[in-house]
Amino acid sequence: MKKVIVEFIGTFFLVFTVGVTVVNPDAGVIAPLAIGSVLMVMVYAGGHISGGHYNPAVTFAVAIRGRMPASEVPGYWLAQIVAALAAAGASYYLKGPNAAAGAPPPAYYLPQMVFAEFVFTFALAYVVLNVATAKANAGNSFYGLAIGFTVMVGAFAVGPISGGAFNPAVATGCYSLGLIPSVGQYLAYIASELCAGALAAFVFKVLNPEDK
Repeated sequence: MKKVIVEFIGTFFLVFTVGVTVVNPDAGVIAPLAIGSVLMVMVYAGGHISGGHYNPAVTFAVAIRGRMPASEVPGYWLAQIVAALAAAGASYYLKGPNAAAGAPPPAYYLPQMVFAEFVFTFALAYVVLNVATAKANAGNSFYGLAIGFTVMVGAFAVGPISGGAFNPAVATGCYSLGLIPSVGQYLAYIASELCAGALAAFVFKVLNPEDK
């Protein structure tokens, strides 16, 4: 079950990043860099648990290679496909249907902004916990790279939607600078970011029950 959860999370963020950077792209979004980077950080975060496939073809290849039991393949595939569908729905919520080339980017509303902050704050906390605190990754030399690239992916993917704070301290600074225009939006960001961090901690404990 732990492996299936990891495959769901990694595939979700891969497909979600594809959706929000490719559908109705905002100015300045570099889709290939964001997509490649999110795959990298999710492999760093989940590789020690599931192998970090996030791709049914990779799972198939690994199974044929003999590096995973055939009995695990259906669970991986189900998690990957369900995650892809969930990510497509989340992307549609933020971006809507793909418009014709040259159409102006959509206007965003507070619930969409808060959702964007929640999703990538969860991603950031999930990666931090798995690369910088997990016993299985103790002594690694990549945690700073993985954490930094997670923020970069979020900035590319949803920065044009929410501003890309993913951090109550950053949100506080943005509010002080007038980048977050209302106290209501500021408080909504803080609440969503803290809830995302709490969810990431819960997921980490589920995936790493032996890691006290």
